[in-house]
Amino acid sequence: MPETRRNHKPSPASGARHVVLGVTGSIGAYKAADLVRRLRERDCIVTCVMTHEACEFITPLTLQVLSERRVVTDLFNREETGIVHTTLADEASVVLIAPATAQVIAKLAHGLADDPITCIALATRAPILLAPAMNVHMLDHPATQENLSTLRQRGCRTIGPQHGSLACGYDAVGHLSEVEEIVEATFGALAGSGSGRQATRRHGRS
Repeated sequence: MPETRRNHKPSPASGARHVVLGVTGSIGAYKAADLVRRLRERDCIVTCVMTHEACEFITPLTLQVLSERRVVTDLFNREETGIVHTTLADEASVVLIAPATAQVIAKLAHGLADDPITCIALATRAPILLAPAMNVHMLDHPATQENLSTLRQRGCRTIGPQHGSLACGYDAVGHLSEVEEIVEATFGALAGSGSGRQATRRHGRS
């Protein structure tokens, strides 16, 4: 039988759902590969953005092959003529950060933008979803709880975390939610957001 190849490369401008997936430095980062695959099976464009710490757990090449799009790992890229993080912020239908570490949650709560993920999150007008994953004591710390509360008040949505076996040896809350739950939450956000692009970007400079 002749082979058929799925076409999963629509342009973000075509109206396709564009998920910007932020991957941070948690052991749960390995689930990003399955997350990309599941999202693409449901006809999403997926652009992966990784912190340097995330690259210690899963390689950018893995996510590039699965997404068929270049993975962003740095704010500065001499091969790009535009500003990558603001372009992705404008194109995103939803920004999903999974896993979301205590560090990235703290940065977002305080408006810090010193890596591609936090810059995109600060610049986008698309819905932002966070799937926290961390040690139970880090999760329970008043600072983390306050940061999560601040982000929820600003409209960010959280997915989990779940109770499970943590890399630190505890059997407790802090485990990254299952991929299917994250996918369903992402589609819930997409359904409620329309295109996810609420601002008009001017062309050229005055």
